[in-house]
Amino acid sequence: MTNAFPGHSAPAAGFEVPLEMLAACHHRVQSQCATLLRLVPHMAAHGADRQAQEAATAVMRYFDTSARHHHDDEEVDLFPALLDSMAGSDAVCLREMIAALCADHRTLEGHWRALRRVLEQVAAGTAATLSADDVQAFVDLYERHIAREEGELLPMAARLLADTDLDRIGLAMRARRGLVTAEVTAARPGPPSR
Repeated sequence: MTNAFPGHSAPAAGFEVPLEMLAACHHRVQSQCATLLRLVPHMAAHGADRQAQEAATAVMRYFDTSARHHHDDEEVDLFPALLDSMAGSDAVCLREMIAALCADHRTLEGHWRALRRVLEQVAAGTAATLSADDVQAFVDLYERHIAREEGELLPMAARLLADTDLDRIGLAMRARRGLVTAEVTAARPGPPSR
């Protein structure tokens, strides 16, 4: 299920609709969290077998790259654009929400580092204990974080940001992932030549 935002609906979420892309990323995070939850009982029954190794490797790959890019998409591009859109207005509520979401990111990253150490052992086929409590704490925090972003932040962004802001955010998201074509790069203003 992809959230549609006014003025930016598309059959598939892509960088041209950055708010939908962010929501789609939330669904992928939830899928990876579901894999982590399934991995706990699997490992209790089968240890670090081939399936556990493959699952651990896939989850590490996702959270090491895509989830990290997602946090950067928000903190480097979306949050500043939202704050800029409120220039001259009382943006205390927005600033508090952004500060809380950034704090969530740091807490999630800390939980991830601890989980990753165990998943590295699993991926290597080494016997390890994946704590159900640690996985559940990580998943629960992500669920609360995603609910706040989808319930408050993304609808606010859809109301406040102009199409030009959204286009700039989408371009930055593509660039962060190394997907900017030479054509798009050439269109971006660069530093003055000497």
